[in-house]
Amino acid sequence: MFGATKSPRESLEKAIELAQTVIAQDDNDPYGHAILGWLSCLKREYDKAIAEGERAVALNPSGSMVHVYYGQSLMYAGQPEEAITVLRKAIRLNPFGPDWYYLTFGLSLRMAGKFEEAVSAFKKVLQSRPNNIFAHIGLASTYSMMGCEQEASAEAAEVLRTNPKFSVDSYSKRSLYKDQSETDKVANALRKAGLK
Repeated sequence: MFGATKSPRESLEKAIELAQTVIAQDDNDPYGHAILGWLSCLKREYDKAIAEGERAVALNPSGSMVHVYYGQSLMYAGQPEEAITVLRKAIRLNPFGPDWYYLTFGLSLRMAGKFEEAVSAFKKVLQSRPNNIFAHIGLASTYSMMGCEQEASAEAAEVLRTNPKFSVDSYSKRSLYKDQSETDKVANALRKAGLK
């Protein structure tokens, strides 16, 4: 997703192979299905991602992590309301989960137009990780969509403080949204906040 290896495509294929190995050894392993679902989302195979997420949740209905992976796939596939429902359950199951739980929740809320709740979710991430660039990006875009120019600009400054080389184009190229208009909407909001 972030291009952090010499060959991201090869890394993704290797990860898929390993997840499939786990499932081949035990088809009832919820984490194998959850990871395979997320990896399928990275390949933009949204139907497969959702199917694997559903299977993971069915196998472990009380597992917060499998819910978050499933929620991510739903969100990127363009189903934010369904993602919100799944993510609310994940957070109920583990209110002290990793930051990415609340980050994914914030993205889903923003996508659904629930901006105030999205802001709260992104701020929750920053309580424990004040330098989380993705939370600052989330806030910058959300404030921009809300018409809160001063707050959007302040968050854009935080994005650049965290990564002075941040580029809206580079960020958008890594976007996983199935619907290009969602990527464009976020990119436009970030530009409006003052990022380039």
